[in-house]
Amino acid sequence: MLRLIRLLRILRIALRFGLDEFALATPATSGLARVINAALFWRDLSDPRAVRLRRALETLGPIFVKFGQVLSTRRDLLPPDIADELAKLQDQVPPFPGESAVAQIERAFGRPLAQVYASFDMQPVASASVAQVHFATLPDGRPVAVKILRPNILPVVQRDLALLDSAALLIERVFADGPRLKPREVVGEFGKHLYDELDLMREAANCSQLRRNFAGSPLLGVPEVYWDWCAPTVMTMQRMHGTPISQLQRLVELGVDIPRLARAGVEIFFTQVFRDGFFHADMHPGNIFITPEGKYLALDFGIMGTLTDADKNYLAQNFLAFFQRDYKRVAQAHMDAGWVPPGTRVDEFEAAIRSVCEPVFDRPISEISFGRFLLRLFQASRRFNVEIQPQLVMLQKTLLNIEGLGRQLYPQLDLWETAKPFLERWMKEQVGLRGFMRNLKNEAPQWATLAPQMPRLLHQALQRDPVEPVRDRLERLLAEQKHQTRLLVLLVLLIAALAAVQLFAFWR
Repeated sequence: MLRLIRLLRILRIALRFGLDEFALATPATSGLARVINAALFWRDLSDPRAVRLRRALETLGPIFVKFGQVLSTRRDLLPPDIADELAKLQDQVPPFPGESAVAQIERAFGRPLAQVYASFDMQPVASASVAQVHFATLPDGRPVAVKILRPNILPVVQRDLALLDSAALLIERVFADGPRLKPREVVGEFGKHLYDELDLMREAANCSQLRRNFAGSPLLGVPEVYWDWCAPTVMTMQRMHGTPISQLQRLVELGVDIPRLARAGVEIFFTQVFRDGFFHADMHPGNIFITPEGKYLALDFGIMGTLTDADKNYLAQNFLAFFQRDYKRVAQAHMDAGWVPPGTRVDEFEAAIRSVCEPVFDRPISEISFGRFLLRLFQASRRFNVEIQPQLVMLQKTLLNIEGLGRQLYPQLDLWETAKPFLERWMKEQVGLRGFMRNLKNEAPQWATLAPQMPRLLHQALQRDPVEPVRDRLERLLAEQKHQTRLLVLLVLLIAALAAVQLFAFWR
């Protein structure tokens, strides 16, 4: 019942701001549009359509604001007026009163504001969908930025997620492609990250981890977290100084090398994904500043993506094969990962991938639309019943954000040539001698722990086996003992051969 009420409220807000104009803009529906306008004569549609769309998303709440933020980076898919207006959702969401921010701080730390900060600016410097930021000064004089969660936001998020889950369930049951697309898992993944955003202690930990990953990096700066001034609803961090990446003309005036900046952005993205498996998953322009020296400054760490080693290897194999136009290898990687049903013909899958990928090569980013590229890729995957992987949804969203930033910064950027050397170097480190020695070093503690336990574990396993009596098993093991030395020698030879292959691959 509550979901139905929320759905009706969404419909009412959409009609109030005249969003039916977007759905009824064709000649075939012009008659229906006139009827609706006559019936809803009381609504004010004097503002431009883009302004009404932004205001509707702000009224609907944080999830819809997030949706608008993602759309704002897709200038190749949106008319300029809508893209410009939705860009205001990145850091110009209407703020909540400063008095409410003070109340949140005093509630979080259990003492008056004057005992927490030496000074506190009541006027926020940025306001986003789930929190806003104020400048302040610590008792020791250090300037800081204080992020404060919006009051009473949790019930709103819970209602909207419940509505999205209902819509996903409907898609899963009604549409033929529903089960393959796993919409409820995708909504669950989005909800998990959104709930993470509502815990600023978790965001502070994300910030601290990213700062550690890029310690000493000339490409990316991350603020320091001041833990004694952090709580689930309040996060205090180092104040950073830079120019928003969206202010391109200002960056040019400061002498920033824009092509170099664009290439550095690609390297930062691939470093986060493939080296660390931990990446900033909300890279819209409102979250990125640039120093006069051309160094990126990351802000807002509420949504971070993570990848397992298996995910990283799968992605690297696909990216590298894609850059080399080895579509058979791309198809085989999907087959090996189990994402394509057994019995699928590799040659047919390869041909489908080639038809999608080949047209985008040798083109600058200004002539490539990842939105359309992904759409065609999804159409091909639908034909072969490829399973959608929910854990990669955040990466796809981030890739679209990167494309949006790339278009704004330097449309002539050759994304493929910029990324290919990095991926080749990463793959060499993974499969070469360095990767072999690193994996050996990582596994050594596990081997050292398990080796002394082997007799006990073997004894327990034999006791649990109801099929073969323990004595018979032991007698068989003793009978095979004479072969152990031979097997050990073979194992040593095998390891030596593998090391030789790795060394050859490394030096080649």
